[in-house]
Amino acid sequence: MSAPAPDVAVVAYARDVHPGGTGAPEPALVHRVVTAVLEQAGTDRSEVGFTVSGSLDYLAGAPFSFVGALDALGAWPPISESHVEMDAAWALYEAWLRLRHGDDDGGGGGIALAYGFGKATQGSLPDILARTLDPYYLAPLGLDAEDLAALQARAVIDAGRAGEAELARIAERAGPPETGGRVPPLPLRPGHTALPADGAAAVLLATGPAATRIARARGVRPVWIRGLEHRIDVHSPAARDLSRCASAEQAAAAAGVDEGPVHVAELHARHPHEEVLLRAALGLGEGTGVNPSGGPMAADPVMATGLIRIGEAARRVAAGGADRAVAHAAQGPCLQHNLVAVLEAGPDPEEGGPR
Repeated sequence: MSAPAPDVAVVAYARDVHPGGTGAPEPALVHRVVTAVLEQAGTDRSEVGFTVSGSLDYLAGAPFSFVGALDALGAWPPISESHVEMDAAWALYEAWLRLRHGDDDGGGGGIALAYGFGKATQGSLPDILARTLDPYYLAPLGLDAEDLAALQARAVIDAGRAGEAELARIAERAGPPETGGRVPPLPLRPGHTALPADGAAAVLLATGPAATRIARARGVRPVWIRGLEHRIDVHSPAARDLSRCASAEQAAAAAGVDEGPVHVAELHARHPHEEVLLRAALGLGEGTGVNPSGGPMAADPVMATGLIRIGEAARRVAAGGADRAVAHAAQGPCLQHNLVAVLEAGPDPEEGGPR
């Protein structure tokens, strides 16, 4: 009989985000956040058994752009490393799986590093994201990411799930309006689209004994990942009901969101109507604080934004601001691909009980 999979916790998190852009190269952004999480955890790079990153070559305009970022890791002697062409929340998912299976190569003692980075201010982000659309049916129509978001916003309004006044309140709460002078297609308004940013984020994961040791040294609670799942809808927005988010509903159910109260939720909503859809899909009530960090609309460092949602939710749980939190990441047109993580507080490292 095989041994049960070990519990995995978020033990450190760092972000470095620049809404107005930065001249710093991507390896510099990565170096800052990776160094920060290792220092938080009091961990040497040699103790990390597995490393995985998330990025998008289209942002850099070059193939295999993630290879250059490895210079920031000190990758000699050789490390066990992987990469996903996705938001780094999916990099964390891969790291979590590796730890659960106990195959974190390198003898790291149950410690893994996930990080993501992107410089989304280097070009027109809606046009860049359009390069990822289906090349046969969607791309020839000349649509970009904002056009598709506007179609979904109209579907949400027409289905009676939200009115334009509610969308305006969500956008106002999220922070500063969109800049750059671009007029989005209706029913989106100026300020209804996440502000592109340059940045990076990193999260350090650890299994039971290592997680407890690191939490005790930091004087915080371990933040255990109690559920982590992702689901995807069909690629074409025309083939699904845009007034709901079926894949987010499925991911939330599989992750066990409804198995307890949700005190805080960090949602990867780049537009106000997406928050409306995700609240419904995850079954979040009025008592749940949504995006207390400000959320993606205030700053959207593409390919790190979803990982930041996990890190921000974990940070609040670790500090005692919430006992149970949900983090969400999205990828693809009209919330096509959704990842949901359930995070819960562990026992107080000093007292051996809950705070």
